[in-house]
Amino acid sequence: MNRDNRNAIDSRDAASDPGPSSSEPAPANQHAPSNAESQAFAAARDGDLSGVGRLLEDYRDRLRRMIHLRMHPAMRGRVDASDILQEAFVEASTRLPDYLNERDMPFFVWVRFLTSQKLAQLHRRHLGAQVRDARRDRRIAGARDSVAASSVVLADALVAQYSSPSQGAARLEENHRIEEVLESMKEIDREILALRHYEHLSNAEAAAALGVTEATASVRYVRAAKRLRDALTSPEG
Repeated sequence: MNRDNRNAIDSRDAASDPGPSSSEPAPANQHAPSNAESQAFAAARDGDLSGVGRLLEDYRDRLRRMIHLRMHPAMRGRVDASDILQEAFVEASTRLPDYLNERDMPFFVWVRFLTSQKLAQLHRRHLGAQVRDARRDRRIAGARDSVAASSVVLADALVAQYSSPSQGAARLEENHRIEEVLESMKEIDREILALRHYEHLSNAEAAAALGVTEATASVRYVRAAKRLRDALTSPEG
């Protein structure tokens, strides 16, 4: 990985560090809705779900990335991401009153959680015993998700994000090196990289998805990114 690529990771590390103040427990209202969400939720209470529908559509591309990262290769071509999203959106609309009563995570993270559940159910339905493959359907300790990220897909995304397509064989070699580093990491550290780099979640969203504090998510992300960077720049790597 060249100097520009390392700098790209460095800058994201710095941006993700919330500073000392974030070490305090998050306030009870930390998941207060945005203005658009507030308007959509108010209308939903009066029976108008159109605003919620627009929010869900805004999430579609982000959720597709999550599905692509976590879907078992054997299911590709057999299951359409649009079908998973349709089921998740229907459930989100149906269970919206429950969410509004609890609101213990950002609305997007809750919808993402429902989508991940749908994907896990499809894994079990289509693959049966294969979902016990330790590299594909692992549960993350303390996390709200059910299906772990694919190191293969994540490695490919990281290389695509930080390398030039013209690098050819060197890029392929780097891809393998990143995959090896990812596989050697703890599950939660690999997940924080997946959430931040591939799914483009904010630190607050990643923390909610993993069921940890924002300070913990930030520290884990910085450490995981540093380990990835150090492994790729070491003489042995």
